[in-house]
Amino acid sequence: MLMRTDPFKELDRLTQQVFGTAARPATMPMDAWREGDEFHIELDLPGINRDSIELDVERNVLTIRAERSVPEATNELVAAERPRGVFSRQIMLGDSLDLDRIDATYDSGVLALTVPVAEKAKPRRIEVREGSSDQAAISA
Repeated sequence: MLMRTDPFKELDRLTQQVFGTAARPATMPMDAWREGDEFHIELDLPGINRDSIELDVERNVLTIRAERSVPEATNELVAAERPRGVFSRQIMLGDSLDLDRIDATYDSGVLALTVPVAEKAKPRRIEVREGSSDQAAISA
């Protein structure tokens, strides 16, 4: 029996496993939006233990790390399609956000982050005062 191999098909399969596809991304899928004076970010992390999630902020970069553990070696895997191991994603945050007050919750496989807009970045009205009409003469 003669078998044909297509190196491009194998490369495509390997690329999909590493980088994911639109239907099954390899990274954490994310939604982000602004609602009033807050930015909201939601990341899908199904099957992740809350204790394995780490959030770090350094120089306006939010790093999210999570781990889905590998099953015990005593189990016989019949199928292993869910990605396992450590996942990481970095999000660039603007200077207009208050990075000291980020709130994070994890519920039903969704990590929800709320990032408030910094007070200094909020629009504000500046009062215009009346100037004094006293003019001083300069004498030489």
